[in-house]
Amino acid sequence: MERQRTMNHPTTMMLVAALLVSHAAAAQTDRPYAGQHMRAIKALSPEETRGYLDGAGMGFAKAAELNRYPGPMHALELADALALTAEQRSALQSLMARHKDEARALGAEVVRLEGELDRLFAERRATVEEIDRLTAAIGAAHARVRASHLKTHLAATALLAPAQIASYAKLRGYDAPGDSAPMHHGRAH
Repeated sequence: MERQRTMNHPTTMMLVAALLVSHAAAAQTDRPYAGQHMRAIKALSPEETRGYLDGAGMGFAKAAELNRYPGPMHALELADALALTAEQRSALQSLMARHKDEARALGAEVVRLEGELDRLFAERRATVEEIDRLTAAIGAAHARVRASHLKTHLAATALLAPAQIASYAKLRGYDAPGDSAPMHHGRAH
């Protein structure tokens, strides 16, 4: 009877539950890549591959976005709230179109190189020299993708007035009490 009361005690039940959760988590960490061996390119999820090929942002411009350098896509989405002029809308649309073309081409290069690296291992042709060559090329290609996104935010910011940049930050939820991050590179109106 005492044993049954002990097993039904809330603390004991919480301890048992915690142990079960811990055991389940440990079992998952023993196989963190399970299923990924079926990917076309092992190092990229299908979502990542699609993001690169579509020229998606994928968080590459967070350093700009979260420091008050608006992106053209979101600025255009907020065009009315930001009171963008027809000139600004047109310039942002052109910037976005050029950027998307560039980002898709650069992203395709990342995917191509990752596929080459994957094939190198799948075909058992990996050597130290080939690994060095391909990982350096992948790193450089990835850097070009990220730089394209960051430069696009820089260019978009130059098209906006400081008040529009401040409104953008507020509308996107980036304004914090006491936030006085500088709004450089916007044009004065």
